[in-house]
Amino acid sequence: MTMAGKPPLASNRATDPFRRDPFVFSSASIPSKPISLFFPLNNPNPQNFFCLKQALPFSSRLTLPHRRLSPVSASESDVPQSHHQGSETLRDSKRLEEWSSLTAKFSAAANIPFMLLQLPQIILNARNLLSGNETALLAVPWLGMLTGLLGNLALLSYFAKKREKEAMLIQTLGVVTTYIVFAQLAIAGAMPLPYFAATSAVVASGLVINFMSFFNVLPVLILKFWEDFITVGGFSVLPQVMWSTFVPFIPNSILPGIIALVAALLAVALARTGKLPEKGVKFVGALSGWTATLLFMWMPVSQLWTNYLNPENIKGLSALTMLLALIGNGLTLPRALFIRDFMWFLGSSWAVLFYGYANIVCLYCCSGVSREFFIAATAGLFSWIGFFIWRDSEAYGFQSPLMSIKELLFGS
Repeated sequence: MTMAGKPPLASNRATDPFRRDPFVFSSASIPSKPISLFFPLNNPNPQNFFCLKQALPFSSRLTLPHRRLSPVSASESDVPQSHHQGSETLRDSKRLEEWSSLTAKFSAAANIPFMLLQLPQIILNARNLLSGNETALLAVPWLGMLTGLLGNLALLSYFAKKREKEAMLIQTLGVVTTYIVFAQLAIAGAMPLPYFAATSAVVASGLVINFMSFFNVLPVLILKFWEDFITVGGFSVLPQVMWSTFVPFIPNSILPGIIALVAALLAVALARTGKLPEKGVKFVGALSGWTATLLFMWMPVSQLWTNYLNPENIKGLSALTMLLALIGNGLTLPRALFIRDFMWFLGSSWAVLFYGYANIVCLYCCSGVSREFFIAATAGLFSWIGFFIWRDSEAYGFQSPLMSIKELLFGS
């Protein structure tokens, strides 16, 4: 409790106490004597804090120098990191600042293809509702979309912690557009009203909590409860979705989901009561982000499995949909690489290669797209990958583009 008798606020600003813009400090933010700062990592547990002690020089206006990354395991990419440690020249700092701004714009631009992915379904549903053809909406798989919605909410929380506004916008767009489809299904009677009411409550709570957290006006207890909720929800859904993919080759059962639910509840309870060691608490804190990423990574696996079982259905895939998915995820890759976020980079690159591009390859092999379309998609994809890896290494001043990938995986 604070002195005013109110619960403390959940502040992400502690991860970057001098945050104004990516590379500039103001004199008002900088003390004139040595200080000891503690920066919280991915969750508020005491063991996830590290200490930085240094004397900060005072000046009226300081430009943040080029900083190299501290060594960080790829498995710890869900932890907010202090990027670009060390010191270089002013020219290097300018180069980094320009690349940071450009990657943020690429990430923001990803909203356009992602929006175009959902609009056709929303428009089609609206036309069927207006024409009285409500039975057509029964074909929309709302259970599968509910899984995607949970993934969007979990990643929204993850990016709110990382203070990645553009990535937050992408996840918010996914939540809102999916909810619009749910509302249409509820109107048509294709989604039971109790499920829709529960979904509405979760969506409203998730959006409010995450944006309050982003603006540092959320009590810690509420944030912890929400984190526990999405951790348990995501960890429970993931094995059930993976199991269901291979039915009827394996028995249809809800046992995987039940086992995962019990395990998740036990893990969260032990973490909150301090019964787990430091590594265990850290693992539980990272579960929500990783399970959400794995949920989205499983989607292309499920689609490719369906293609394998029913090759004749491949022509029913939309080449434009796959291209939009490829472009949308591809535009987020430079930002994920720049901030050395392995989890984000892995999820997006997986979607690019195994959802967008792999399905385009399947369509090409089955004569679903022209040779020119396939060549253009292939050349564009690999040219883009080469460009942003080279540009990132140039911004950091590396001799080899592979150094950026090495830092992403292993730290500097």
